[in-house]
Amino acid sequence: MRALIVDDSRFVRGYLRGMLEQRGYACDEAGDGRAAIELLHGDLTFDLALVDWNMPVMNGLEMLCQLRADGFSDVKVMMVTTEAENDYIVRALEAGADEYLMKPFDDQALDEKLAMLGLVDA
Repeated sequence: MRALIVDDSRFVRGYLRGMLEQRGYACDEAGDGRAAIELLHGDLTFDLALVDWNMPVMNGLEMLCQLRADGFSDVKVMMVTTEAENDYIVRALEAGADEYLMKPFDDQALDEKLAMLGLVDA
């Protein structure tokens, strides 16, 4: 399994990388949505993208819309963000997000979301 971690915070990318690598994922990182789209169009195939909402260059919702428009329907997308208002959640799900995880989160919350996506055992 390969995951793409998209967040403008190096700390958050490292935190998620550590959690996912413990679960057997190979991980790649991008600091904004545009860099992530470039990686998606590269040679690697991703099973999962964990995407922050608030980023420079291209935010997470714009990236999600572009990813789906470009035909990446097999990539599971989990928004991982501090945006907790219901409007944000609805907009992300309508745009094609598969799950929504609010920061801060712990191992158990991540595992629950991955299980909902069928990417780890519950």
